[in-house]
Amino acid sequence: MSDLARELGVSMTTISRALSDHHSIGPATKQKVQKLAKKLNYQPNHLAAALRKGKSKLLGVIVPYIEGRFFPSVVHGIESAASKAGYSVIICQSNEDVVHERKNIETLLSAQVAGIMVSLARTTIDFKHFDKVRKRGIPLVFFDRTMEGDNVNAVVLNDRDGGFQSTKHLLQQGCRRVAHFAGLQHLNIYKNRRQGYLDALQLYGLPHDEELIVYCDMTLEEGMAGMRRLLALPNPPDAVFSAGDSSLLGALQLLKQRGIRVPQDVALAGFSNEGFTAITEPMLTSVDQRCEEMGQAAVRLFLELVEAKGSPFSHRQVVLQPELFIRDSSLHQNKE
Repeated sequence: MSDLARELGVSMTTISRALSDHHSIGPATKQKVQKLAKKLNYQPNHLAAALRKGKSKLLGVIVPYIEGRFFPSVVHGIESAASKAGYSVIICQSNEDVVHERKNIETLLSAQVAGIMVSLARTTIDFKHFDKVRKRGIPLVFFDRTMEGDNVNAVVLNDRDGGFQSTKHLLQQGCRRVAHFAGLQHLNIYKNRRQGYLDALQLYGLPHDEELIVYCDMTLEEGMAGMRRLLALPNPPDAVFSAGDSSLLGALQLLKQRGIRVPQDVALAGFSNEGFTAITEPMLTSVDQRCEEMGQAAVRLFLELVEAKGSPFSHRQVVLQPELFIRDSSLHQNKE
């Protein structure tokens, strides 16, 4: 802007007003400024403007990781909805580390973002770093992995129902020893998926057998180790419901190595509907998480918070309903 002002012999205030089409600047001056700005390839610094004004049209998004299908699809939903509302998006990864998550918060606050959307890291058990966001009056929306309580704005999947649907489907196929790969129970998603599994067992009058529950980090390697442990039981399972697809893929690989047939000997069902579930042999049954819709709903909730600023707004959760995609891996009734 100083280059434009010096070359045209006017003040930077005049340049600024001309570029923003201010009514106090005449058409001839505006035309000169805009013509020279185009010639010099001038680009406005929106971040600097936000720092001056103390506000921006930027949305900060923190995800645990950006691999696989789920989080990239949620971010796509956020970006598409945010763009329609006139916002741009800054994406940060916590890499499943609460220390990185805290740094992400500081970075986004420094950038004067208009709102923050976050899915918690695996190691987050203390939530004090979010107090800074609230104290500044910046809308805070959680999605998928969220704090629990009545004072949280969040968009979540009905994970309990997803776990229930998946386990019930395996039981409907005639399976009676259904094991469960469970994630870390301080995370709402894994706690609720496990509860859905237990609900289905109760519906069918089956006991809660803790030796059939494997707590793991939902990785392929831990899925293989978990399946190895289950097969070593005196009475191995005839089915596995996994709270994540990667660990289920590990189970499938181990079963193939052992020559155990899927689904005839052991039926499998997972959660997340990752892209690879439709190309494995057999294809894997999985719960779809409505990823893009979750991202779009998070932006709508943010916009509601913006509109309600200065007036009473009760915290609320938006709950999306899961959908079970049934594929060959769980069709246990197709026994030979």
